Amino acid sequence: MLVGIDLGTTNSAVALWRDGAPQLVPNALGKALTPSAVSVAKGGQTWVGEAALDRMATHPRDTATSFKRMIGTASTVTLAGTTLTPEDLSAMVLRSLADDVEAATGERPTGAVITVPAYFNERQRRATRRAGEIAGFEVKRLINEPTAAALAFGLADKGDREPFLVFDLGGGTFDVSIVEMFEGIVEVRASAGDNRLGGDDFDAVLVKLVEPLLDAAVLDRLPADQRHALLTLAAERTRRALTAAEAAEFRVVAEGAELIAEVTAEAFEEAAAPLIKRLRDPVIRALRDCHIDVKTLSDIVLVGGATRMPVVRKALTRMFGRFPNATVHPDHAVALGAAIQAGLLSGGEGLEEIRITDVAPFTLGVGTATRDAHGRFHEDIFAPIIERNSPVPISRMEQFCTLADNQKQVTFAIYQGEARDVKKNVKLGELTVPVPPRPAGEVSVDVRFTYDTSGLLDVDVSVPATGTTRNLVIVDEEDRRSQQDVAESRKRLEKLKVHPRDEAENVAMMARAERAYEGFTGHVREVIGMALTEFKGALEKQDPRIIAEAREGLARLLDETDAHSPL
Repeated sequence: MLVGIDLGTTNSAVALWRDGAPQLVPNALGKALTPSAVSVAKGGQTWVGEAALDRMATHPRDTATSFKRMIGTASTVTLAGTTLTPEDLSAMVLRSLADDVEAATGERPTGAVITVPAYFNERQRRATRRAGEIAGFEVKRLINEPTAAALAFGLADKGDREPFLVFDLGGGTFDVSIVEMFEGIVEVRASAGDNRLGGDDFDAVLVKLVEPLLDAAVLDRLPADQRHALLTLAAERTRRALTAAEAAEFRVVAEGAELIAEVTAEAFEEAAAPLIKRLRDPVIRALRDCHIDVKTLSDIVLVGGATRMPVVRKALTRMFGRFPNATVHPDHAVALGAAIQAGLLSGGEGLEEIRITDVAPFTLGVGTATRDAHGRFHEDIFAPIIERNSPVPISRMEQFCTLADNQKQVTFAIYQGEARDVKKNVKLGELTVPVPPRPAGEVSVDVRFTYDTSGLLDVDVSVPATGTTRNLVIVDEEDRRSQQDVAESRKRLEKLKVHPRDEAENVAMMARAERAYEGFTGHVREVIGMALTEFKGALEKQDPRIIAEAREGLARLLDETDAHSPL
């Protein structure tokens, strides 16, 4: 059985495709959401979900929450003397969800589609896959959370939709994606996000706002971890209360004393202003990357429990100049979308005509060196090859040259990220190719990156002067695919390793334009020549959308000139 799982910072959920629709699977308490919390007792007994959350106030040192924020790092958590990684903790939650599915259906799920924030880097994605495998799942696919939400939003009528924006603010992460639907294709145009922004941060703002109003003498007698746990739990309750009220009580019970302070929505909004401001940047970046004007968006779809906050909805209404769409369930959409993806992978009834295209969440490139105007070398400079938000699968090539006289080899370190200094990016691998010893700049090296939806990056480095080639396939280090599966993926990617200028339809268009240029004189020839130059420039950009638009424009021009033919 293949299931879809929303592995969240605050809550997690599991769903499956059944009877032609995605269905949430309730936990042992009959609830769709299971808190992403783990607690361990000294004897080794473990609690997951609601039971673990209940122990947070009394056993804060032995309880962990929000560990999704640490996944992909070297951080560990020690609970009752047991040291656990974020992957271990996530696996416990995933295993609990598997238990719920087995209890509800009588069948143990063996495969899973697990959601991740769109802005998770490769390390974080690998760690999520590891967590799934520790829990006993074969992780068939990682799907970006806003992509999953878009699936749940768009499946209702399966109709075409102009580009819309999915605004996903959860407990610990924030994602924004711009999605378009047409002819059964769900196309992600761009994604951006902030992995350190979510409901947890709004809770921290509430604690900072209210703490000075509470009895310091009582709070100061509490151990630091218990104080933090009590205040955080109270902040979350208060934040939820402010969703439906202009004021709410912040209430803490400690050492038999009840500490109460009133918080108004206005004061909370003012305190949260810096967080609200941070919501703008990913939105602007996503719109800029896919060249879409905010006014042309057909909808603003809210996903994630933190979008219930009036302070967030008011900010979005101001930001977009319209009310956002809250028709999808903010807590359920991602899990339901994951179940739809699971249904697609398993050939679910009613999903035959749906296809999903996604984008590369981060830029992929190599580390290079460059010389400034004063002749000094600057090393470890990032040279992008596949830009973020490029549709995948994709293949791109860039050319580099030697920097030193009689250089005998060139080493390319491969990175994922956006920083100019490669040390701030994620290193994925390294490849060295020999070059003939010649004066600096005389030997060129072609580097081609080919990337697919499964996360496989195929790197080809070739030296035209000698015909020497080197290849490196970078796959998820925990990927359990067989060599045959990897070979089949590479075979599919081989079809992409053709420069757009060599593709048949572009070659034909170039030939037609060149014939037209030769067939005219004067102003018409000049116009055709300029259009031909523009088309060549579009081909060098290697962007299918730009090339298609340029090709259509050139075709229209040539059709117009043909229409004025004397015969």
